[in-house]
Amino acid sequence: MVAGPRDFVGRGDRAVTTPIRIASRAGAIAFASLPPLSLYVHIPWCIRKCPYCDFNSHEAREAVPETRYVDALLADLEQALPGIWGRPIRTVFFGGGTPSLFSPESIDRFLCGARALLPLASDAEITLEANPGTFEQGKFAAFRAAGIDRLSVGIQSFDRAMLAAIGRVHDAADAHRAVEIARTHFENFNLDLMYALPGQSPDRALSDIRAAIASGAPHISAYHLTIEPNTLFHRHPPVVPDDDVAATMQEAIEATLAQAGFEHYETSAFARPGRRARHNLNYWGFGDYLGIGAGAHGKLSFRDRVRREMRFKHPREYMDRALAGDAIQTAHDVPVAELPFEFMMNALRLNDGFPTALFTERTSLPLQTVIGRLDDAEKRGLLTRDTTHVRPTPMGRRFLNELLQMFM
Repeated sequence: MVAGPRDFVGRGDRAVTTPIRIASRAGAIAFASLPPLSLYVHIPWCIRKCPYCDFNSHEAREAVPETRYVDALLADLEQALPGIWGRPIRTVFFGGGTPSLFSPESIDRFLCGARALLPLASDAEITLEANPGTFEQGKFAAFRAAGIDRLSVGIQSFDRAMLAAIGRVHDAADAHRAVEIARTHFENFNLDLMYALPGQSPDRALSDIRAAIASGAPHISAYHLTIEPNTLFHRHPPVVPDDDVAATMQEAIEATLAQAGFEHYETSAFARPGRRARHNLNYWGFGDYLGIGAGAHGKLSFRDRVRREMRFKHPREYMDRALAGDAIQTAHDVPVAELPFEFMMNALRLNDGFPTALFTERTSLPLQTVIGRLDDAEKRGLLTRDTTHVRPTPMGRRFLNELLQMFM
């Protein structure tokens, strides 16, 4: 996630740090300044639904209505402007589904429209998720020309048998070809890999990691396969490595990437120096993000509240609603009592933790609000802290869910 090739043309890209008075009444919040703001754009279609996927994705059984969907995205964005007026967009992320199913022309049309509506920062990082089955040299050169400056490639594995076991539409040759095309057109790209796959041994998991390192990718994400509700794997569970074997895999993956010079900066994220994912760092720092597109979620801070939103999920209904000026299905203000947990759920995923001042900056609550729970977590060896910083310990990272539950 680095700077795009286009300069912003529109309303300017100055940072907005609106001074706001601190509320004095009990239970109220008031932000001294608003968090950084990102834009998430959900494109819900894919070639085939993977059996482990619980995202809002839909198989493209017929021609994808790109023109109408981009119209809906831009209408949705325009309707959202009053809630984010004047705030610069620091990063943009196209997720899915498989956003690379869309044509470069559609992505370009959206970005041009977004630049006309928003103060998109001149150094904004603009990422596109892509799956190997959609890679073509000319197409990805055109994505780069349209303003995409970072790819996140859903490799999952370089092993033919493992790809078949998790129902991916691409094979090992497609995976290697996708990496080659990504490297040709993008200095900055991420490879998504999974481990603890059905029938996978620690050696096979490490083979995938070594192939990713050898590819020259500056960022690698390594996720433990989880069996989520409402998935085919949940209805028909595969035989996967047990917890002890999976833990062995995780430790070996972390050690191999560290030896290769990657910084392990978040639970599942590893990067070369200077290549951390800026968009995801904004999530983990409890920053704001406007989510548009079918089923997209968003978090927006206002002077005295934090609001969560979700767009209508089904693509057809989303397009109809967005074009009619009504894209938001649900919205609610986060109760003040829940802000500490929401902050910790993100910030404690970072291996370096967070500066203590960030807690107040992003929640407007004093750290004293959670001091008792921080004390308890420290006594249990799950985190360390000093006057300026809070960090999960190696045990806290290993038992992250247990650590987070202490802040619920």
